[in-house]
Amino acid sequence: MACAVRSATLFGDQDLPPAFFLTDPDRTPNPLVVIERLPTGVGVIYRHFGRDNRTELASELRKVCARRGLVLLIAADPELAMHVGADGVHWPEAMVMQARRWDTRFPMMSQSAHSPRAVRNSFCPIVLYSTVFKSNSATAQSPMGAMHLRRAAKTARSTVFALGGVTSETVGRLGPGSHFAAIDGFSPFSAT
Repeated sequence: MACAVRSATLFGDQDLPPAFFLTDPDRTPNPLVVIERLPTGVGVIYRHFGRDNRTELASELRKVCARRGLVLLIAADPELAMHVGADGVHWPEAMVMQARRWDTRFPMMSQSAHSPRAVRNSFCPIVLYSTVFKSNSATAQSPMGAMHLRRAAKTARSTVFALGGVTSETVGRLGPGSHFAAIDGFSPFSAT
């Protein structure tokens, strides 16, 4: 994964992270351990799914990300993002219309997309398009494959990040300089 991050850094938009690590309360119960070991420049999307300790954990994540120089986006919760001083918000596809109201309040926003149409009509400058490869996510759709991802990305006004099943084994199929996002793909960085 570190090589893919370097490739995306060299060939990608220099104003954006080359990749994003997405937290998941079940699959990454201690995201701080992973974030401490992420390759330089990787952004973090904190997804709390309504957990009781979300404010405290978001504050801790903000401190670690600030110390490491990493971008922090809070998923689906602009108020929490403002409260902890996050860099922005990640919007699920179903909430993208709300992103327009928050457009000028954050330096960075991203959104998810699950169809070529959603990619074409994207509002945020960063789009996480899924499901690219077979994924462990409970909500994963049938994998589209790298060719379908590239075809949809050509129609986008935004920078498209591959999401879904992106691991050290699959990331090479995306092509040189491809942006990507992962949960399990960054799990080797949580090893002690």
